[in-house]
Amino acid sequence: MAKRILRINMTELKAAYEPVPEKWARWAGRGLTTSIVCDEIDPMCHPLGPNNKVVIAPGWVSGSPAAPSSGRTSFGAKSPLTGGIKESNAGGLSSQMIAKLGLAAIIVEGTPAKGSWYTLVVSKDGVKFESASDLMGKGMYEVDELLWKKYPKTAVIGIGQAGEMKLSNAGISVNDPENKPGRYAGRGGLGAVMAVRGVKAMVIVDEGGPGVEIANQDLFKQGRKKLTESIQEHGLTKKGGGLNAFGTAVLVNILNEAGGLPTRNFSAGQFEAAAKISGEAIAEVCEKRGGEGTMGHGCHPGCIIKCSNIYPDASGEAIVSCIEYETTWAMGANCGIEDLEFIAKMTRECNDIGLDTIEAGNTVAIAMEGGLLEFGDAEGAFKTFDEIRKGTPLGRILGQGVEATAKAFGVSRVPTVKGQSMPAYEPRAVKGIGVTYATTPMGADHTAGYTIAPEIAGVSGKLDPLSDEGKAELSLTFQAATAFIDSTGYCLFIAFPILDIAKGWEGMAESVAGVTGLNITGADVVPIGKEILKMERLFNEKAGFTAEDDRPPEFMREESLPPHNVKWTITDEQLDSVFGWVHEGQPA
Repeated sequence: MAKRILRINMTELKAAYEPVPEKWARWAGRGLTTSIVCDEIDPMCHPLGPNNKVVIAPGWVSGSPAAPSSGRTSFGAKSPLTGGIKESNAGGLSSQMIAKLGLAAIIVEGTPAKGSWYTLVVSKDGVKFESASDLMGKGMYEVDELLWKKYPKTAVIGIGQAGEMKLSNAGISVNDPENKPGRYAGRGGLGAVMAVRGVKAMVIVDEGGPGVEIANQDLFKQGRKKLTESIQEHGLTKKGGGLNAFGTAVLVNILNEAGGLPTRNFSAGQFEAAAKISGEAIAEVCEKRGGEGTMGHGCHPGCIIKCSNIYPDASGEAIVSCIEYETTWAMGANCGIEDLEFIAKMTRECNDIGLDTIEAGNTVAIAMEGGLLEFGDAEGAFKTFDEIRKGTPLGRILGQGVEATAKAFGVSRVPTVKGQSMPAYEPRAVKGIGVTYATTPMGADHTAGYTIAPEIAGVSGKLDPLSDEGKAELSLTFQAATAFIDSTGYCLFIAFPILDIAKGWEGMAESVAGVTGLNITGADVVPIGKEILKMERLFNEKAGFTAEDDRPPEFMREESLPPHNVKWTITDEQLDSVFGWVHEGQPA
């Protein structure tokens, strides 16, 4: 059975299946969410108005048998945080289950009667619209638990209190295999867009679904084998390798040593207590306390990298999954906090309330910069999340993210691009990632073009992170390759092995071609990715973005960053060259 679009109209409380139109037929994941957003959402609409939509799409290979680490879901909309197009990406149970229902995408549009909230139960039989009155005001831990009592072993997509309040830092939660809300389409405020649709939660029941058709079994198996072997061979992704043993927070000490770990609201590149909040420290706690604590946790079925963790309390009971690199940095170094217990508890608060941890940690750092708290005040930082949960005036300001909080507290060192705060890599010390932050249509986002691979990790060759040379071209190549990977359903971390091991790159493309029947080879990856980037770039231009929006914050040109005492030196002309090709051959 050919895949279909499921369109859910929240104004009429009706759902209908549609054939995938030819213009969208070759796309999946990010490529599909981007195509639908560009075709169906007015770039000038208010992100919280009636004309925005939430688009949810699994990747090309999601739901296919034994495709390794292929459980990523793309969520698309116009972002309340940036005002531009947004694709936010999550692990968890949703992608494979949506794909097994034979769905290319779910489009949620319209707005219900004021004050009406729903749980949407999506199964092979269509959509049931259930009242969500019993879930309102609840955090995602309780929501997931209640929905699994009614619909066991299903994917639960939902929003916490931040989403209900339509805050710009509201993410969309996806449950993990233990039914915990640790997997987030966190960036860009898409939880608020879901709230405008009156959707508190969606339950995906894949039982009895048609599954995923494989166009060419032999080619799919060949590609899957090459990719799996490459993941299992690479030092960062193999069992017992860096990501498996220490999680993404293995990067804390590495970035700190490189002078690129943003500290105390991007005022320095090294944190004196980095070792205390590192992946090695997290692994030590998990081993010492035992119980539910573990490294090497998988965020979705079929993951063979397993970079997640479950952080336990002193009795071995789980506090939270997962403390990522970006999370331990945002709640830790960037706030001057060196206590893993508080970092774990603040991460749990974000998962429950429905907040992006990167934006949340950066916001606390801004509040510290503005005098609400002292840097290093873990108790005070933890209490701010209760303000957000309760929706107090202060909590609503903090829940709107970095730029709103900076205005409220009169702060000028504001690490944002296009309204979204920067992740855990200092652009002055790692220039390529700074180009990505500045130019990606997504707002400051490391996952949009992860040049950390060559600049810090030495993947696909080692580049000097402090050098400006070639970084515009580097960023564009990584942005394009990433747009393709985000369309596959594969985890972005397959980038490490496929960049170093040629058969892995071939295998990724072959597995996609095998599932879809499309004529895709490794040589097509970057060109296809550029097609997606072009759509996103043009959407943002129609939304009013110009080249002036592709700039790092002013303070990075003015302030020298210790310990290298470097400033942002890449020119505006270099930044403009990244997307200079978009209008080539088009009428002015």
